[in-house]
Amino acid sequence: MSCIFSNTFGLSNTSTSMEFMDTHHHFFSSTPKIFNSISFHAKKVYIDLGRVYRSPRRNFTGGNYRQSVMPIFNCIASVNGASSDSVERVSVLVIGGGGREHALCYALKRSPSCDAIFCAPGNAGISNSGDATCIENLDISNSLEVIAFCHEWGVQLVVIGPEAPLVAGLANNLVKAGIPTFGPSSEAAALEGSKDFMKRLCDKYAIPTAKYQTFTDPLAAKAYIKTQGAPIVVKADGLAAGKGVIVAMSINEAYEAVESMLVENAFGSAGCRVIVEEFLEGEEASFFALVDGENAIPLESAQDHKRVGDGDTGPNTGGMGAYSPAPVLTKELQSVVMETIIMPTVKGMAKEGCKFVGVLYAGLMIEKKSKLPKLIEYNVRFGDPECQVLMARLESDLAQVLLMACRGELSGVTLDWSPGSAMVVVMASEGYPGRYKKGTVIGNLEEAEGVAPSVKVFHAGTALDSDGNFVAIGGRVLGVMAKGVDLEEARDRVYEGVEQVKWPGGFYRRDIGWRALQKKQYYVSE
Repeated sequence: MSCIFSNTFGLSNTSTSMEFMDTHHHFFSSTPKIFNSISFHAKKVYIDLGRVYRSPRRNFTGGNYRQSVMPIFNCIASVNGASSDSVERVSVLVIGGGGREHALCYALKRSPSCDAIFCAPGNAGISNSGDATCIENLDISNSLEVIAFCHEWGVQLVVIGPEAPLVAGLANNLVKAGIPTFGPSSEAAALEGSKDFMKRLCDKYAIPTAKYQTFTDPLAAKAYIKTQGAPIVVKADGLAAGKGVIVAMSINEAYEAVESMLVENAFGSAGCRVIVEEFLEGEEASFFALVDGENAIPLESAQDHKRVGDGDTGPNTGGMGAYSPAPVLTKELQSVVMETIIMPTVKGMAKEGCKFVGVLYAGLMIEKKSKLPKLIEYNVRFGDPECQVLMARLESDLAQVLLMACRGELSGVTLDWSPGSAMVVVMASEGYPGRYKKGTVIGNLEEAEGVAPSVKVFHAGTALDSDGNFVAIGGRVLGVMAKGVDLEEARDRVYEGVEQVKWPGGFYRRDIGWRALQKKQYYVSE
């Protein structure tokens, strides 16, 4: 058996052998001398860091899930008699399996109060890194199975990463079962699930946004486009995996977008209604706030890069890179965003009878003319890849902060952040955001992380083949992240890491951070 110590207490990640009895409580039958001055606050111990564990099968009430696991566990120690009993211990289940969830697990692993971290379904990279125990066979679309797992393993906090289970009502069911859950109800998740709902809320509560009209009739949509001219934006109303927004530079392109969504059903039910929106010129920025239903606290600023190509060219994607902090969001602008966008939204949702608990991710445009922020869209979960740079910089205990949000206790809470900057570069499969090949082999990831201690590779779409090699199974596959004393150092380190990755089937943007820095492009060494 091996127990990994949290380096929060100044201990290195050192494995030390010990035996335990798997009863209601765990009793250590033997401990080396090094443990004499250390008291443990533990419920479960895990075996061999970084694997997906299976112990003898056991049926979970309420579902078909029959897999038992040994959780990856932070043995939080108090050294020389200093007690941490005053801090509530918590085991956490993270729902999802992408780069965002990997970043959340990475931050939770560094949380002093977090005992065990599970991730369902997780991915091969999360398992291999040892940042969480991945429960790959847990059906996250089945609330009963998730609830049964939480009860079986004493999970005291669930963090829902992706939007789909939120819109489907997973948070509703978990809260009804008495399990603290960070993520909004299905009713509140409509802020992301329906762009028309979000726009109507903005109208009602005077939240600044682009002017728009909503249509179900393609002829009416085209007539409106003709009166407005181009450039113009056409959006699918529902969830479209980050691909339902077309920035049309011509009227014909806008017509084609309407045809695709309303006539050809390119996005299924998500595109049965479209929003035709004014084109805003300026600089985009991402703003995140943690919300407890009535109060909100801002996270650090970040900026995403949505377009697939260098210089912000090509089609929109889920995000090709990000950095934090974002110079465009000054402290003054952040105050404006909180006062004119975030808090009116929080109060408006409460008045509408669906209090919002979770993270509000506001996609903003800092208008070129007015220099003021307008709301482009809301997401009701951490953005990806912005979450990766934010979680890398967060120094507060994430588990405790999210518990406070679940309990309505965020008033007066402040967060600590590491100084300097962080940047992430997304590595995607060739062809993304269109068709791409799956199963291409990726190598040299350890070498990438070895460039500097601050370099971390987050996995978004990887699996292991029969030979134990990482292979790509998604569009956006890796997020190579680095921190530095400033944005330039972070950029230099992250691209050094990217250059180490051996992946002929992948590509990446070479200009992440170009708006904040003098443009400098990086190319893979021949």
